[in-house]
Amino acid sequence: MASAGKRAYAGGGPRIGEAGKFEGDFKIQKKAPYIEHRLKVWERLFSKHQEELKSKARKGIKVELPDGKIVDGKAFETTPLEIAQGISKGLADSVVVAKVLYKEPVESLKQCIAADMDDSDDEAQNDSPDQAVLWDLSRPLEGSCRLELLKFDNPQGQDVFWHSSAHIMGQAMEREYGCHLTIGPALESGFYYDGFFGDRKLKEDDFAAIEKHAQDICKEQQKFERCVLTKQEALELFSENPFKVQLITNKVPDNAMTSCYRCGDLIDLCRGPHLPNTSKAKEFKVTKNSAAYWLGDQNLDSLQRLYGIAFPNKDLMKDWKKFQEEAAQRDHRNIGRNQDLFMFHPTFSPGSCFWFPMGARIYNKLMEIMRNEYRLRGFSEVVTPNMYNAALFKISGHYQNYKEDMYSLDIESHEWMLKPMNCPGHFVMFDSKVRSYKELPMRFADFGVLHRNEASGALSGLTRVRRFQQDDAHLFVRPDQIKQEVKAGLEFLNFIYGLFGFDAAFALSTRPKKALGTKEIWDNAESQLKAALDESGKEWTLNPGDGAFYGPKIDIRLTDAMKRKHQCGTIQLDFNNPIRFNLQYRKEGDDEKGDDEDKAEFNGAIEKDEKGEVIWREGKLKNGFERPVVIHRAILGSVERFTAILTEHFAGKWPFWLSPRQVMVVPVNEKCNEYAAWVERQLVVKGFYAESDVSGRTLNKKVREAQLAQWNYICVVGAKEMETFAVNVRQRDVEAPLGVFSIQEFVAKLESEAMPCSQDVKVFEPFEGRLPEAAAAPSPAPAPVASAAAAPKAQSKAAAAPAGKAAAAKAESKGSKQGGGGDAGKKASPGAAPAEHAAIEEVLLKQPYVKGFVPSKADAELFQKLSSTKLPESPNLKRWYEHIVSFPPVQRSSWA
Repeated sequence: MASAGKRAYAGGGPRIGEAGKFEGDFKIQKKAPYIEHRLKVWERLFSKHQEELKSKARKGIKVELPDGKIVDGKAFETTPLEIAQGISKGLADSVVVAKVLYKEPVESLKQCIAADMDDSDDEAQNDSPDQAVLWDLSRPLEGSCRLELLKFDNPQGQDVFWHSSAHIMGQAMEREYGCHLTIGPALESGFYYDGFFGDRKLKEDDFAAIEKHAQDICKEQQKFERCVLTKQEALELFSENPFKVQLITNKVPDNAMTSCYRCGDLIDLCRGPHLPNTSKAKEFKVTKNSAAYWLGDQNLDSLQRLYGIAFPNKDLMKDWKKFQEEAAQRDHRNIGRNQDLFMFHPTFSPGSCFWFPMGARIYNKLMEIMRNEYRLRGFSEVVTPNMYNAALFKISGHYQNYKEDMYSLDIESHEWMLKPMNCPGHFVMFDSKVRSYKELPMRFADFGVLHRNEASGALSGLTRVRRFQQDDAHLFVRPDQIKQEVKAGLEFLNFIYGLFGFDAAFALSTRPKKALGTKEIWDNAESQLKAALDESGKEWTLNPGDGAFYGPKIDIRLTDAMKRKHQCGTIQLDFNNPIRFNLQYRKEGDDEKGDDEDKAEFNGAIEKDEKGEVIWREGKLKNGFERPVVIHRAILGSVERFTAILTEHFAGKWPFWLSPRQVMVVPVNEKCNEYAAWVERQLVVKGFYAESDVSGRTLNKKVREAQLAQWNYICVVGAKEMETFAVNVRQRDVEAPLGVFSIQEFVAKLESEAMPCSQDVKVFEPFEGRLPEAAAAPSPAPAPVASAAAAPKAQSKAAAAPAGKAAAAKAESKGSKQGGGGDAGKKASPGAAPAEHAAIEEVLLKQPYVKGFVPSKADAELFQKLSSTKLPESPNLKRWYEHIVSFPPVQRSSWA
């Protein structure tokens, strides 16, 4: 949360007072007086800036284009737009901004301090001469450089386009209401602008007037003009806007320079760059409004926030509107209500989700698959308290920095807090005893309940909640283990995201200007992260200087079915908390029988609260010990938010293994109700979510309602199915029925679609290239007599055979004729010989099917041969057989 900072007052106008709130006169009005004052000051300052530019030497420069062509130009005269016009008029009309990499020192790159950003953007400023910078098309180049011309289809081009569009909307807001503008950034899709409107609340009815002004501004083809000015000049220019005065006062050092832009009557603090003029934004729309707080602090002034979108042509706006319609249909809040997944109560617990049974199935399945993978990947799940004494969060630093976002309680006159994250508890557990290098890496996983005090206006369905759970993990590693653990983490992450059809993009964020730890430590960690990313086989990008102060990180962004980007997972290295919690482990080669105390005096860092009391003191690293590196790792992130993303990604059509509604059994008439209930019961016993519709509605009505409820499979059962223990199967979104399956075949099919796993847990892993031989199959146990309650009436032994002479029954019958039980395996059987089994076993060790990765005629022929002789016993062949039996006979016969 940003700080209110110093009191802001430039004299002559309203101001931010002692309490951090607006003081002075304000009224809603068109043509507010401050606009004319601002323009007069601008004219003087802009004229001065132009004179300074005219004095710059017009030396010859070389501009290199992406194709290698060199264009001659003059410094402080040749613009990127002129170069674009020299290439083609079409390019000049479509280009949005220039990207410039200077080949020589350029003074202006370090000239300005941006005052239009919030505190979280401070480290994002990049003034390094060896980095490409975005540059106004109309701004003269200042040295020899490489030049790239970006269009709207480039992400950086979109950012500039929407930033300029925010200025257009800001001018419209000033024209109509005379509000005081605060901050107006570009977003990933669109932009917003915050303004102080006094007590006036904006409504949808206000959108049309703002859109009309915006359209007029675009038609006026207003130029974007840039001006560099001193801090005192900026204070004079914005003297009647106390919010801008506060930004300048707090962010621009004395004797420093900042930049402003003008388009039409609007003049705004801005780092730029911008479009050449407003006519580029040909389509403009205000999309929504909301309340906001100045600097994000609910103790400060309430603002009105307007969101908008703009495009360079009608087709893009048309596509966007179509996208919005699709997004509305996929909105997780609507699907959650329609599918009876979850609810929120605005009074009893706003921001905390109530999960209905169907929603809880999805929620629990997401955690189940993570737990299953944790077991295979060497993680240990732990359970930690929900609330702690505030002293813990003073050690971690969360109390000092995030207290307002945490829930506190008074317990026996001591301050306690509900935990907003799991890591401090894991640090306490690691520090509970002396640790050895042999124990590392130590991987703690936690699904603990977390609480964060989100502002009520920020709550939004499952995407922004107050109570949630995360698939949190914290890995305690030696410095030399970073690469192997990060590489394993990337593989884990790619496996999970791949299950949902997500594409993931990776970016490595490196050492920022303000960083904890030596450059050597950072360089070593970053080199291991780079190596892990390289070996992952995935493309990745570099975000120089964008790491957290306590360690480099890998940012992961998902792309869903709607091509939207989401940040869910993270891999973050942490050098800070091992120091704050004095975490250490005994080094290799050190005597483990005792600790030699270093008698030298240790004066570590200390931290005090506002009262001057020490709340944290750096602990001493013992002789023979080292500090671990902590890796913060999440894949799903918040399970609530991930569920929202999945809901919209799948549009409520859940994959079978994750679906809360897997099989609906529909009897054709009342006579088949008991059989339908029996089928339901067998599926439930096998671990599937199944129901039977034994209501009095018509068959068509039952099927239609099951389809609308997004059941994955609908099993229609009648007299024939009841007689043969079969089901007639229909699959969601498949027009033609799949056909008749025996109950065994259908269960086998469902089991093949059950929760995926990164490893086949039904087979042994090889040891030194060898596998244990399969044990002889035991004699089948006598079939129990089914009770009247458990099975349909009048079922004969012959009727128990699966429909279509299924493989398992054939094999059982054949075995009985050959002598029964284990004796059958001792006789030579026609078909595949044991040696042939071994050869096929070897093939199936490397691929799922006989001829590769898709089923073929060879699979069907082998299946028929084995079905008429003896069921396979070797692990891979047995697994293959159980999978092939899940396909209906008609489908097997169609394999080429």
